[in-house]
Amino acid sequence: MTRDDIVAVFARRMDAINSRDLQQLQALYTPDCVVDSPMAAGTVQGRQAVTKIHHALLDGLPDLRLEQDLLLVDGDQAIQISTMTGSYTGGFMGLPPSCKTMRVTVVVACRFQDGLIVRERRIYDFTGMLVQIGVLKARPA
Repeated sequence: MTRDDIVAVFARRMDAINSRDLQQLQALYTPDCVVDSPMAAGTVQGRQAVTKIHHALLDGLPDLRLEQDLLLVDGDQAIQISTMTGSYTGGFMGLPPSCKTMRVTVVVACRFQDGLIVRERRIYDFTGMLVQIGVLKARPA
């Protein structure tokens, strides 16, 4: 895979997230992909499991937007730093909607195989996100 191919996959990934196109998003992953995500509370495997995470996120934050800040590509691996914003109006994980907004920096590290994402690791402050959307209370320091 060339650098341009990987850049194109990330562009399609962001477009799919921002347009809420779960089918297009699912098509970017290998059938046996592995994703580590705070939202999944660990590791999930397979397209359906990854789609379930995306579905929960998009349901909870119907106006979710992802904006790329940086993309680094090295061989068959890439790291994307982006900013995720949205309003928590849909509810997920059994938590009631609060209508509060959030802004979180997200780091995604991916490895590619045959033009698709085979391994993805998502790094972001999930606890901070829950505090911002009002479903978790933080005690003052």
